[in-house]
Amino acid sequence: MNAAWDYPAPYVQNLAAAADDIDALGHVNNTRYLRWCEGIAWQHSAVLGLDDRDYVQLRRAMAIRHAEYDYLKACFPGDQIQAGTWITRCDFKLTMERRFQLLVAGETVFRGCWQLICINLDTHKPVRIPPRFTEVYQRAVLDTC
Repeated sequence: MNAAWDYPAPYVQNLAAAADDIDALGHVNNTRYLRWCEGIAWQHSAVLGLDDRDYVQLRRAMAIRHAEYDYLKACFPGDQIQAGTWITRCDFKLTMERRFQLLVAGETVFRGCWQLICINLDTHKPVRIPPRFTEVYQRAVLDTC
């Protein structure tokens, strides 16, 4: 484990800042960090055993209710980035929390946190987390309380 991680045992994806990630100011555009978060969240979920096809089949999804992002340092073309994510809380009723951290050369450049809520994909209203979600996600929850 890298000592720079905020929490133990992150799910990690290695990324590189590419030319199409760079904006007019010469650094990685803020929206790219959000796409990286979305990508690693889906990858982590799939590795745990739930992917977007499962969400559609079950007609349930964990949707972002609230998001917070801290951009601590810019990333530049060619930067090698380690993206880490954790499921930090889940009440196994309605809500879940996922955190993100991006490192460049062992230094934190970005942190993010999603407050998620389970929704019915037909009504888009909150619903109880289905047993399949609980079965899969409970193995990964890192209780930070």
